[in-house]
Amino acid sequence: MQRDRSAHRSGFPRLSAVLATSAVALLSSQIARADESGISFWLPGLYGSLAATPATPGWSIAAIYYHTSVNASGAAAAAREFQVGRLSPTVNINLNLALSGQADLMFIAPTYTFATPVLGGQLSATLASVYGRNSASLAGTLTAAAGPIVTTRNGFLEDALVSYGDLYPTFKLKWNNGVHNYMAYAAGDIPVGDYNPNRLANVGIGHGAIDFGGGYTYLNPATGTELSGVGGFTYNFKNPDTQYQSGIDFHLDWGVSQFLSKQVFVGFVGYAYQQITDDSGQPAVLGGFRSRVFAVGPQVGYIFPIGSNQAFLGLKGYGEFDAANRPSGWNTWLTFSISEAAPASTVTPTRRKVSK
Repeated sequence: MQRDRSAHRSGFPRLSAVLATSAVALLSSQIARADESGISFWLPGLYGSLAATPATPGWSIAAIYYHTSVNASGAAAAAREFQVGRLSPTVNINLNLALSGQADLMFIAPTYTFATPVLGGQLSATLASVYGRNSASLAGTLTAAAGPIVTTRNGFLEDALVSYGDLYPTFKLKWNNGVHNYMAYAAGDIPVGDYNPNRLANVGIGHGAIDFGGGYTYLNPATGTELSGVGGFTYNFKNPDTQYQSGIDFHLDWGVSQFLSKQVFVGFVGYAYQQITDDSGQPAVLGGFRSRVFAVGPQVGYIFPIGSNQAFLGLKGYGEFDAANRPSGWNTWLTFSISEAAPASTVTPTRRKVSK
């Protein structure tokens, strides 16, 4: 009996050391989450109404202010068991984390649309960049029970960064057939942004990615009714700093709107985001850790001339729900773009030409 008590006393320091090490590791900025650090290459909500409608050939530029506020909480591991030394009892561990984040980002996206058809469609090329502020905080409680011995460790981290992000090239092909408009696209991430695996907040994502997809827009000039949907798949390359690789993501952005005049439309937007393959490189205790989120919200758009050019001003917002392994909350998009004006013959009460 004395030997058993001695074994417990000698095991307790080892147990405390393991708990302290686990708390530090699990509350560090390298904690594994679906879409590493909870951030995906694809920003849900990027596309919306009029996504597949052809644009005016020539140069255009869009400035997008993006604000998001998200939170996540829950048990990252529950009742996980391991042995601390040969004579130690089984240890039951419960880890609860609370994550919150906020970002204010400005995307600048110049685009050139070619006048010469390619494969019967309209080709455009975009190279977007981003600059802004990202902040995050992470709090956690690690509780372990070994028989009558219960040990708790708390941790808190917070970080903020104002810097530049990655570069995002995108190529699109669009086709028009009356009220039906179709689009195919290929996009990528060039990981040149400000990223440090030891930080909790980053603007760059630290790894490359490629994304392929397509979209459809129904635009009836006679009724002013419009609906759009764009879906795609993202393949994430391995992060060379962490050796972590996020799984393949599927995403669907959609929008419906009604033109109240030739210049103003209102409607709704939404998105669905689902990771379809497991992450790799994380501790096995976390499993595949697939992420998911849905969102819906209102939108309004205004088209107006600026000198000899055409401008677009749009505002849309999303409220997220049914999230899994991913922070969720709400986000808003304020878009301002300028393009060459459409030929006068295409801007009539029965046909609306919109460039975004």
